[in-house]
Amino acid sequence: MTQHLHITRRQLLANTAASALALSPAFANAEAAWPTKPLRLVVPFAPGGSSEIVARALAGEMAKTIGQNVFVDNKPGGAGNIAMQEVANATDDHTLILGHIGTLAVNQYIFPKLPYDPNKDFTPITLISKVPSLYVVHPDLPVKNLKEFVAYAKANPGKLSYGSAGNGSAGHLAFEYLKMATDTFMLHVPYRGTGAMLTDLMAGRLDAAAAGAPALLQFIKAGKLRCIATGSSARLPLLPDVPTVAEQGFKGFEMTQWYGLMAPSKMPKAHIDKLEKEAIAAARGKVVHDKLSQDTALAIGNTRAEFEAFIKLEQARWKPVIARAQIKPEGI
Repeated sequence: MTQHLHITRRQLLANTAASALALSPAFANAEAAWPTKPLRLVVPFAPGGSSEIVARALAGEMAKTIGQNVFVDNKPGGAGNIAMQEVANATDDHTLILGHIGTLAVNQYIFPKLPYDPNKDFTPITLISKVPSLYVVHPDLPVKNLKEFVAYAKANPGKLSYGSAGNGSAGHLAFEYLKMATDTFMLHVPYRGTGAMLTDLMAGRLDAAAAGAPALLQFIKAGKLRCIATGSSARLPLLPDVPTVAEQGFKGFEMTQWYGLMAPSKMPKAHIDKLEKEAIAAARGKVVHDKLSQDTALAIGNTRAEFEAFIKLEQARWKPVIARAQIKPEGI
């Protein structure tokens, strides 16, 4: 009994000391001081696409209040899987990643084995933005809208090609979704990034593509690309004369890309809490809202619980689409 009381008292003293440490100013200051060096926000795609625009908008605002610079690091390859694996294994507590419809909701149904688990290896922080997909063609293609494009594709089966940022990318999914809705067939040409794909599209080496509005608007306005439809549920203020896919005879059709901030699941909860607070404030702030609105992207900034629930819904939505389209990674 004496030994048991001795052990109990020892444990009580240890617990009391731990509680006192947690409440001490030094401990609190150490937590408040995080981050202690610049935060690295990995974008798992090549420069030039919607992902980089969204990431830089958020990073710039978070850097103003979180106490350190937040720099964007593009790490393309493997449909985002390479960067996701790297960040999942990061242990420096200063590495984050831009989550995406592909890496979080689609890749697990495309690749036989992922080098990461989207639900276990990452903690969702906030859904930053939703980006409407735009369907564009080279100006020399003799079509002015989606109805004419579909008619042309059916009259020329297999002769049209469309590009994307890679197998399983949002642009690939958007066009496969459109092909299913319109019962058309076109050749898919995957690239390593949106920038390279757009270069070939504007040069006439491709006929069409789908991508996020931020990456395309400047080229549409310059007349280098023609937008034949938007994947949004309503017409976009910056493209008021371009009807939606749904308006052009395909009721209920909607296609948006989305991007969210993710951290490795190993990151301490105190850091996650701080990231959530700072990221939500940045995403909901006027600067990010205005920057993304200029490119027809919608700023969100929801809670991490809401973002986690959203990811699960998206996974359930895309699983049957992937199976029907039989999308496979390159080489399989």
